[in-house]
Amino acid sequence: MPRKKILELSVDWLSILDPEGNVDESLEPDLDKGTLEKIYRTMVLTRLFDDKALKLQRQGRMYTFGASLGQEATTVGSAFALNPDDWFFPAFREQGAQIARGIPIKLLYIYWMGSEDAYIGMPLRNFTIAIPVSTQILHAVGAAWAAKIKKEKIASIVYFGDGATSEGDFHEGMNFAGVFKTPTVFICQNNQYAISLPRERQTASKTLAQKALAYGFEGIQVDGNDALAVYSATKAALEKARSGGGPTLIECFTYRLGAHTTSDDPTKYRQMVEVEEWKKKDPIKRFQLYLAKKGIWSQDYEDKLIKELTAEIEKAVEEAEAYKPGVENIFKYVYAEMPSNLKEQMDELLAYISKKTEG
Repeated sequence: MPRKKILELSVDWLSILDPEGNVDESLEPDLDKGTLEKIYRTMVLTRLFDDKALKLQRQGRMYTFGASLGQEATTVGSAFALNPDDWFFPAFREQGAQIARGIPIKLLYIYWMGSEDAYIGMPLRNFTIAIPVSTQILHAVGAAWAAKIKKEKIASIVYFGDGATSEGDFHEGMNFAGVFKTPTVFICQNNQYAISLPRERQTASKTLAQKALAYGFEGIQVDGNDALAVYSATKAALEKARSGGGPTLIECFTYRLGAHTTSDDPTKYRQMVEVEEWKKKDPIKRFQLYLAKKGIWSQDYEDKLIKELTAEIEKAVEEAEAYKPGVENIFKYVYAEMPSNLKEQMDELLAYISKKTEG
């Protein structure tokens, strides 16, 4: 029998806004002035949030933290395409998406200061931060599968890094999503390094997006420093998912300008010349230039925005540091209705604490 080609697949690349703020009008999404300003505001707030968090950690006022410097377009652009009733599953570098989802920054600071109480006030359908690599992928696929069974016209979105694509959870989640056509959008933040391991040592694949093809659905690579491209790709993927078209993997090609976390020293594994080259592709500067050409941004606009957002952050930090976690919350937020044995343990602990305090 002759040998013949039975499958030929490809992966598209999407870029709409170049580093100088020039836009491809044929691909430009139809976003009004107010939405464009909200996207820019959220990206700037995310960067200021990160900067403050790094200072707090260095002062011993917060624990280990992973900033998203340089990746703001990926997290914010994608989150703006979501509907409120869509499910959101972050890793640990998605504070931009969390802010875009309406999660108060005070709660984010409370979390990174070490209290799980932050989740008590979280808006619904925003899942907990996932520190273990790729575990949230399975949760996102499960939520999407449940929504499909219940015939809900919603989607789930899950975020992870390039390193997660080497984990078993990633492949299991992708395979299940492909077989059952779950309404899941996979956002891979390819920031070029899995801690210290460079992208080229992670996989021999030309792209990470093509990994979706093995599981029977679409993968696309987008300019992760282009908020418009990320928004457009995510919006299309979400609409496809909600209408029964199945999952999509979006590889956001971006770069982590800072350290992996506050416990990392990136100078040990990459050269500053590389970092400087990526700084020229800064997603916030790019969007700023775009808004300036539209007559929206000016230096006066920027000065007022920075002043407003800085005050917002300082107020959030003050409130977060004043928060005192209640020990009873360890018990109260495990079940919808507390079982009697758990209530017994809580009462015993509270009585013990009260006795020790009085004594």
